[in-house]
Amino acid sequence: MNVLGVVPARGGSKGISRKNLMTVAGRPLLAYTAAAALGSRRLTRVVVSTDDQAIADAAGLLGLEVPFLRPPELATDETPMLPVLQHAVRELARAGFAADMVVLLQPTSPLRRAEHIDRAIDLLESTDADSVISVVEVPHQFSPASVMRLDGERLRPYADGATANRRQDKPRLYARNGPAVLAVRTRVLENGSLYGDDCRPLLMNTADSVDIDGPEDLSTVERQLGDGRMQIP
Repeated sequence: MNVLGVVPARGGSKGISRKNLMTVAGRPLLAYTAAAALGSRRLTRVVVSTDDQAIADAAGLLGLEVPFLRPPELATDETPMLPVLQHAVRELARAGFAADMVVLLQPTSPLRRAEHIDRAIDLLESTDADSVISVVEVPHQFSPASVMRLDGERLRPYADGATANRRQDKPRLYARNGPAVLAVRTRVLENGSLYGDDCRPLLMNTADSVDIDGPEDLSTVERQLGDGRMQIP
């Protein structure tokens, strides 16, 4: 089975300029995803999809393939991820590589590790699911049963119906953590979907689920890496 890892790393970014090459704990942000991908026992091949030559050069130095440059129309702020993955699959198919599964690995999840990647692929392979996506449990205080909204100057329950005050009475809810990992069957992408009808969860803990969106997230990762939580060769 051919399992393709795709690292999307376009040059533009609204939150942080040239975010994918930002230095985090002495290494480019991209280096952390490169280490996780290259450490995976399940990925057959890993490529970077970028429109930026500087990122392509950096990716090559990190041991990642850049067999094509992403066209500008697929590298805007509004570009969804689905056509980016479809483009990568098509480009490699033209060169003779047919992927059975595709694993999305966003550089903005630097604390995701090879074990998370492999667990997602193992789960997808062992089930009839269309996809597996990494999630983190939503803290109970952010459950719809706890969330309030302003109605003029008064607070009202956000959700209609009875509210739950005890933690054990609240439903367990999950949120995508980036996602740090999305494993999907290629046929699902070809049918125009990222997730398909049967999407299974890969539960990750909060510490590994930092998704870098702004400067405060970079500071969080710097602290965690400084504590020795992750070593990059």
